[in-house]
Amino acid sequence: MSENIELIIGIGVLILVFVLSRRFHAWKIKRAYIFIIEDLKKLGAFDPASAVDLSYARNAMFRIGYKDHRPTALKHLISGNIVGSTTDEHYYLIDKNMQT
Repeated sequence: MSENIELIIGIGVLILVFVLSRRFHAWKIKRAYIFIIEDLKKLGAFDPASAVDLSYARNAMFRIGYKDHRPTALKHLISGNIVGSTTDEHYYLIDKNMQT
């Protein structure tokens, strides 16, 4: 096999690995969205008065193991006005469509 073909195959494999890793992380964050919304529903956090503290809301400095996508997903949900945050870092559902 010529050197050019090996280079093209190598670049193709790198692109494939990059795309698959991006899709995997997007899938994990989507699962974290669902987990957070279901958790808030289960806890009955539908307004600032009933807001709850979420233990996974902050990134752990010395966590060993798999990456936890829940803090990232929570930030996305807050910026999308689906989840609200109080001043003392308690969280509740804003979006009425998510509450049912």
